[in-house]
Amino acid sequence: MTLVDLPRDIDATVHSVEAHDAHDAIARRLRELGFVAGERVRVTAFGPFTRDPLVVRVGTSAFALRRTEAARIRVSTDEMP
Repeated sequence: MTLVDLPRDIDATVHSVEAHDAHDAIARRLRELGFVAGERVRVTAFGPFTRDPLVVRVGTSAFALRRTEAARIRVSTDEMP
């Protein structure tokens, strides 16, 4: 599943960040922000109406991500493999 599919307030583990090519700046920036394999994440809020953006906690930091960015982050939970 991707971070977009993760229900609010459920802990998950990052598996990977999808890069569209070798020089994908968005994928690189997501990794720099802490979205790396093995890191724990949690969606804490959604924007109104379209659920865009998502507020995501990774480590001790919180970020607002567009749905298109969050869709690049593959995660899994104990509840949903």
